[in-house]
Amino acid sequence: MKYVIVLGDGMADYPLAQLNQRTPLQAAKKPNIDFLARNGEVGLVQTIPEGIAPGSDVANLSVMGYNPKKYYTGRSPLEAVSMGIELSDTDVALRCNLVTLSAAEKDEERVMIDYSSDEITTEESGQLIAALQRRLGREPFTFYAGISYRHCLLWANGPLGLNLTPPHDISGKKIGEYLPQGPFGPVLRDLMKGSREILRDHPVNQKRVARGLRPANSIWLWGEGKKPLLSSFYDKYHVRGTVVSAVDLIKGIGLCAGLRSVEVEGATGNIHTNFLGKAKAVLSELEAGQDFVYLHIEAPDECGHRDELENKIRSIELIDEMVVATLLEGLEKYQDYRLLLLPDHPTPLALRTHTSDPVPFILYQKGRPLDSGVSGYDEFEAKKTGRCISEGHKLMDYFMG
Repeated sequence: MKYVIVLGDGMADYPLAQLNQRTPLQAAKKPNIDFLARNGEVGLVQTIPEGIAPGSDVANLSVMGYNPKKYYTGRSPLEAVSMGIELSDTDVALRCNLVTLSAAEKDEERVMIDYSSDEITTEESGQLIAALQRRLGREPFTFYAGISYRHCLLWANGPLGLNLTPPHDISGKKIGEYLPQGPFGPVLRDLMKGSREILRDHPVNQKRVARGLRPANSIWLWGEGKKPLLSSFYDKYHVRGTVVSAVDLIKGIGLCAGLRSVEVEGATGNIHTNFLGKAKAVLSELEAGQDFVYLHIEAPDECGHRDELENKIRSIELIDEMVVATLLEGLEKYQDYRLLLLPDHPTPLALRTHTSDPVPFILYQKGRPLDSGVSGYDEFEAKKTGRCISEGHKLMDYFMG
C-alpha cells in the first residue's frame, strides 16, 4: 500500500459576495479533486484543538498525527530544525519576518503594510539578514537566513511566554498594540527598532524601491518556542516516508518525525511554485521505495493572507491540474494506494488570517472506491455527510488503517 497526503494550505474559506456566496473551493474548476470526492470518503476534521491559536504549525502537526496539546512547543523551533540550526535545550527560537512597515513619527503609528515585503527573494533577504547579524548579532542573539521573508532569531537561554503576534494577522493595522510587551518586550522592541535603522538605506532596499517593489524595512519577531521532541513517524505507523514542501515549517516537522525532506527546484511557497515538480517528486519518492509522502502546497494560504481572490481560486485549480492529475496517473501502476486531500486550516480572504473552523477532507482508496453521495469537494458538501473527526490527529490513524 502507498499513502499520499496532498495538503492545500489554507484552501478552505467562507462564502464571498464576489462569488455569489460561494467559496473559492466551490468556484474553482477542479474535476480531478471532485472525482476523488465522489468516489471516496468525505467529511470534516477539526485540526485546531480548542484553546490553541490556529497556526499552520499546530494544524500540520495535527494532520501528521501528532496531538498539538502534547507535542507543540512553538513554531520557530520546527523551522530552525529544517534550517539546520543546532538548538540546545535552553535556546529559544523566534520567527524573524522581513516586513514592510509604513513611515511614521512614532513607532506605534506604523502600519503593517506587507508581512512578506512583496515576497522578497531569498538572495536579497540573505544579504539583509547578514547585515543584521553583523550589526545586531551579539550574545545572546544570532540571526539565521531562511527562505524569502522567513528567517530565524536564536535567543540563547531565552524566555518563553512572550505572547507575540504573527504579522500576517495584523495586515493593514497599526502595530502599536501588537508590539512585544511584558518584561522582555523592551529587548525585542529594541531589536526591531535597530533593524529599521540598518535596513532603511541598505542597497538591497534601495534597488527594490527603484524597481517599484516594497522595501524590507523592519524585522518582526514571533512564533517563539523551544526544541521540539516528536516521536518517530515510523514507530507510530511502520512506514518510511518523505515530506515535500517549500517552507521550513513543514520540512522541520517532517525531520523531527524522522521523515525525509526533498528539495524541488522552483518550489517557492507561493502561486508561482513548481506544482508539477512537486507532484513528480512525490512519485519519485514512492518509486524509490518510500511508502508515504506528505505533499504540502503553501500557495492558497499565501493568497488568502494577501486577499488575492483570483489567485486563490487559480492556486486550487493548479493543484487539481498539475498535482492531483499527475498523481492519479502516476499512482495507477500500484495495486493499491490511499490518497488524503485536505487543507490544514481555513485562511478566509475576508479575514486575511487563519481560523479554527473544521476543514473538509477526502480519503480515496484505489482498491475500495465508494459512493460518497457528494457532488464535489468543498466545505458545504463535506458538512452534508455528517461525518466530523473532532480530534484532528486521529485522522492520520484512520488514514493509515
